[in-house]
Amino acid sequence: MKKTSLALALLGAISSVQAHTSAHEGHVVSAKNGSISPTFDIVHAKVVKNGGSLTFQTEVVADIGEEKPTAVGKLAGSSVYSYVWPTSLNSADIGFDEGKGIVALAVTAHPDFDDTPRYDENKDGNKANDGNEWHSHWVVLTEDKACPAGLKVRDIPEGATPKVPVTWPELPIYIDSPGYEPRFTSTELTVEVPVKDIGFKDDFNFDAVTSVLKVNASVHNPLLCVTAVDDIASGDLSLPGFTK
Repeated sequence: MKKTSLALALLGAISSVQAHTSAHEGHVVSAKNGSISPTFDIVHAKVVKNGGSLTFQTEVVADIGEEKPTAVGKLAGSSVYSYVWPTSLNSADIGFDEGKGIVALAVTAHPDFDDTPRYDENKDGNKANDGNEWHSHWVVLTEDKACPAGLKVRDIPEGATPKVPVTWPELPIYIDSPGYEPRFTSTELTVEVPVKDIGFKDDFNFDAVTSVLKVNASVHNPLLCVTAVDDIASGDLSLPGFTK
């Protein structure tokens, strides 16, 4: 998929999504691709109901979570590596105003800044130096042609006061830092999400993506762009997965 078509494909899938049955009952299975780094080459994704929680899962060829961005020493121009589950959830389901864009759960790492001020992921007593540890976010994505892949995390204009979740990290973008702990094996990443945190919505469609985002060099709108996509589990961002 061309990077410039990413936004249109995902926006189209959100507007017309429906459940697709398969032999894997809602799971998304993807073939290996030797041109992709094994740590970002998705082979399987699912979202499984576990009573009061949902388990988001992505499996790659090998060494999941082993590659992280190189630090540049400042926020402007810094990179974010991410494992992402785009969903058909509404932005209101995660605590923002309704209909603000594409809701995605993301597990990210970025050595040049910390956007989880409530949590001490590396357990060193300092809550402001954990950006390079893998951590979770809800993000709301929207189209922006200024971004190389056509998508950004939605900006909050200066002076605007939109509805935000209680764990919003006070950044001028539609991002939440809920503190869900990512768990890694050699090939698999899982995240447990309480159903109450998404308005008790446990029936939705999803896909899985590995991607790179970058902070704008001017630290201005667009603040955080999707700049490259490593892999898309479905191949076409059709959100074929559904919760089971």
